[in-house]
Amino acid sequence: MTVAATKTWVHVLEGLNAFACTLYFQYLLFHLRDQFGFGQQESLLCLALHGLIYTGAAWAGGRFGQRQGYLTALRLGFAGMAGVLLLASFWPTNCAVQIIAMVGWTVAQCLTWPIIEAVVSENETRAGVARRVGLYNVIWAAVGALAFCSGGTLIKHLGPHSLYWLPAGLHLLQLAVLVFIAPGVRTAHAQAGHTPPEPHVPEAAAFKQKVSPQVFLKMVWLAIPFAYIAINTMLAAVPQRSRALGLDNAQAGMFWSIWFFVRLAAFAVLWQWTGWHYRFRWLLAAYVGLLGSFGVLMLAQSLWALAAAQAVFGCSAGLIYYSSLFYAMDVGEAKGEHGGMHEAAIGAGICLGPALAALTLHFLPSQPQSGAWAVAGLMVVGLAALSLMRLRASR
Repeated sequence: MTVAATKTWVHVLEGLNAFACTLYFQYLLFHLRDQFGFGQQESLLCLALHGLIYTGAAWAGGRFGQRQGYLTALRLGFAGMAGVLLLASFWPTNCAVQIIAMVGWTVAQCLTWPIIEAVVSENETRAGVARRVGLYNVIWAAVGALAFCSGGTLIKHLGPHSLYWLPAGLHLLQLAVLVFIAPGVRTAHAQAGHTPPEPHVPEAAAFKQKVSPQVFLKMVWLAIPFAYIAINTMLAAVPQRSRALGLDNAQAGMFWSIWFFVRLAAFAVLWQWTGWHYRFRWLLAAYVGLLGSFGVLMLAQSLWALAAAQAVFGCSAGLIYYSSLFYAMDVGEAKGEHGGMHEAAIGAGICLGPALAALTLHFLPSQPQSGAWAVAGLMVVGLAALSLMRLRASR
């Protein structure tokens, strides 16, 4: 099998991974609420633990795949996730087992995403990498949105144990696909690092600004952890917010998936429209939109207000995430170095936001909105830092 044909199948693996991972992890929070009475503080701590593990494991997973082989990493990752989920299904009423399983699943997951991205980008020209990254973003965002939207309904009709066996079955299907494409994956790993280097010159728009391309990259590396701080603090609150709004799990999945679908649309637009490249006002607008919509999502009681805020939130998160990938590619930073920074920034955001909110709720238990205000305050600090970086660079 050719490497090009292999990459098509790897995008299939990507879609299966996105569905399985989104279904399990997002609805695990609902299971912890319903089975063990997890409130907002406990959900936040769960996400913070996930982010802490993810930060180190994603970096280590990428290094393991590079040294031991893409195929070995993917096999261990898919098998590990499937095995952990099947074991967890035997003790669904044991809280300690569920948390330990989540940790093991997170580690195994980190052997898959860095490698999938590496395989689809390997041995591509610069234009080819841009096309592959765009397609990669659209696929995982589309399937993740579908999984979140339909997950509550699927679990409702298939039974609570489907939280485990459905994603585990998809991971086993990935192992079967991997057997079929193994020669191509081995070839992709063998070609790693052997692509003839191209001169990295940022696009013309980069030189029409007062700020250098390297500063744009640093600004977006500052912005992306704050995006994930907002995303994961909001997701931790979804089970409790849904109950307060009178939504069952199936209705919650459909309602709170709005921002997932908007982010997908943003990825598609940003892939084709380049007018946002090297325009600080677009990055600033995305950050401000993220901050404002986060406040509405955490505090508003109107479904219409929450739906509108999700639309702004999805657009803002989409632009910040896409910017992180685009500027690194266009400025010409090394793939490995950027991959580590990108994944570490995401993991830091996943951990820091929920951890801060949980800590605030611990010290101010009588103020249920204190966690949201603390995270919003942290994001304001990030906005000030982003603006200051821009002002200093333009002098």
